[in-house]
Amino acid sequence: MKERILVVCEKPTAAQRIAHALDDEGAPEVYYEGGVPLHISRRDDDELVIVSALGHLFGIAQDGGKWTYPVYEYKWAPAYEANRGQKNTKRFIQAIELASKGATGFVSACDFDVEGSLIAYMVLLNICGEDSLSQSKRMKYSTLTKEDLVEAWKGMSPTLDFPLIEAGRTRHEVDWLFGINLTRALSLSLKNASGAFRTLSIGRVQGPTLNFIKERDVEIKTHVPLPFWVIKAHSDIEGESVPLEYAEARIGEKSEASKIVRACRGKDGAISTVSTRKVEQSPPPPFNLGDLQREAFSKFRYSPRMTLNSAERLYLGAHISYPRTSSQRIPPTIDVRVILEGLKNRRGYADLAASLLKESTLRPVQGLKDDPAHPAIHPTGSNPGKLARVDARIYDLICRRFMASMGQPSVRESISAEVIVDSRGSSYSFFLKGTKLIEKGWIKFYEPYVKELGMELPEIIEGQKVPISGMRSLERYTKPPPRFNSGSLLRLMEEEGLGTKATRTDILDTLYKRGYVEGNTNEITDLGFTIVESLERFAPGILSVEMTRGLEDDVERIQGGELSRADAIEKTVEVLNSTLSEFKGYEGQIGSEISGAIAREEERSSYLGSCPGCGEGHLRIVVNKKTGKRFAGCSNYFDGRCTTSYPLPQRGRIVATGRSCSACGAPIIKVVSKGGSPWELCINIDCPSKNGGSLDE
Repeated sequence: MKERILVVCEKPTAAQRIAHALDDEGAPEVYYEGGVPLHISRRDDDELVIVSALGHLFGIAQDGGKWTYPVYEYKWAPAYEANRGQKNTKRFIQAIELASKGATGFVSACDFDVEGSLIAYMVLLNICGEDSLSQSKRMKYSTLTKEDLVEAWKGMSPTLDFPLIEAGRTRHEVDWLFGINLTRALSLSLKNASGAFRTLSIGRVQGPTLNFIKERDVEIKTHVPLPFWVIKAHSDIEGESVPLEYAEARIGEKSEASKIVRACRGKDGAISTVSTRKVEQSPPPPFNLGDLQREAFSKFRYSPRMTLNSAERLYLGAHISYPRTSSQRIPPTIDVRVILEGLKNRRGYADLAASLLKESTLRPVQGLKDDPAHPAIHPTGSNPGKLARVDARIYDLICRRFMASMGQPSVRESISAEVIVDSRGSSYSFFLKGTKLIEKGWIKFYEPYVKELGMELPEIIEGQKVPISGMRSLERYTKPPPRFNSGSLLRLMEEEGLGTKATRTDILDTLYKRGYVEGNTNEITDLGFTIVESLERFAPGILSVEMTRGLEDDVERIQGGELSRADAIEKTVEVLNSTLSEFKGYEGQIGSEISGAIAREEERSSYLGSCPGCGEGHLRIVVNKKTGKRFAGCSNYFDGRCTTSYPLPQRGRIVATGRSCSACGAPIIKVVSKGGSPWELCINIDCPSKNGGSLDE
């Protein structure tokens, strides 16, 4: 053997694929240390020991001191010490330590991005020793296919990507400093004000993002609906009912709208002009992660987390390229013909792929956004076989978008005809509008996900008489802006430079986890609203987009070698000192306001409805302190005025529906269980509509 080389991967599945790809015989050995798989591959007489890091094996922990704030002393420690919830990482650290003994060379083979580079660096530094860093090489790849992995091995960088590593260390340390200090400040303000403890996290990205949601909520709640009127009409042309649009989309006065209806109803108009133009629509670029998450939400209502998890499974299965990319470009080095040949073997894509392969030149449309580390998300051409429903849908989106990006422009014919109605000495303008698809182009590849193409008009000519029928005026009201959904919030974060493609999904998850937002439309809760309002008045720096964006820019400058990590940390401490000093002066008031919001949230979440027993009290969820079981009890119980109570299901989250049972008057509740379908029931076990039975599960 020439050398014993330790190859550090990010996940067990990736380690397994790399081991098989790099072994000369394609049959690596595998053995287990503490349940952790270690792979041995032989390549060119070298022994490759391929290990997995299971994500971050090292994290940041406070270096001494108490649970207070501010805290600026920290250290990098094993993840199981820095976070009690990561005990499983201890086995992986021990296994890598054993596997590294006798190693004469080292390779970072984690995902090629800031996080992957940092993961491998920390493993090499803390397990293999500082000397290993100078002996380490960097393997870079965008797919886990054998061909790409072999090429990545042959073309390894002779050194680690230290600028990327420094940027990763800085981001983690800056985020830790902000997160630990601001979270403790909020949590301790609540504890000192009420005596109750609850983790109330906030961070340099969480704060501005939650503020966006709060500002939109204020816009919606303060919106004053203003009335306006619209004119609706249609015409029968060659036996076909065609809608007519009045020239003014909105009419400010009801009297004016009524006047137009009276003047034109039952009259004939005449087509004065017909204009036709052809519109070319270029193919869309292939997906980056943000585009994919927004499209999956739009088409399937999948959350960003669900889409990312699915894309990562497809990537680890070697079916798509690395998904955490901001690029909308496919470089010429990627052989799209080979990928299409692979897609041609999958049912549903055969004819589409074959039609593209007939083209003499194939080049995907290149989007504006680029990523120096990875291309746009694209299929590898491998046949994944039968996929679970979510993965199958995400894979279909990616494949069809990839093929569509190489299609021809679609061509539509847009027709607009002005219809003039002369009545009572006045002229009124209406429009007939239609669209005709002449050439599908790229649409034939992406057709299941293309919006309605529009209505095609019957044949019309200038001077043609058009009867005005079905005419009426309708009162409408101006609407507030819509609430953010996951897709629109991700887009706003991206536009404002908040977070990264790798962290934005986690930020949204945290807002839900902490109870700051709820529902598919990211509706802010009383708790989330109170936190933002308090910070806005007493410590506005925490919500500053400019401050957060500036720190993101600093990380980019570190990656480009323009700024040192030490300078960025020093700047962070300065910002925090100022912010926390502001906060400290109003800690008591902030804590009292948050305590009030939590009390209101608990009151709201426990309310089930009116009590049918006394007719005055309210039924609420009560937990028996001795047994831990919950039941519904009347609010008048404690003063002896009502003893009404009902048993409740002991599993699942209980939500009030606001409805009462028609048979007995007791509230109807909804029970939401993790992994199951919600179900509704009347809480009265003796309700006449039931046959009996117990709810105590």
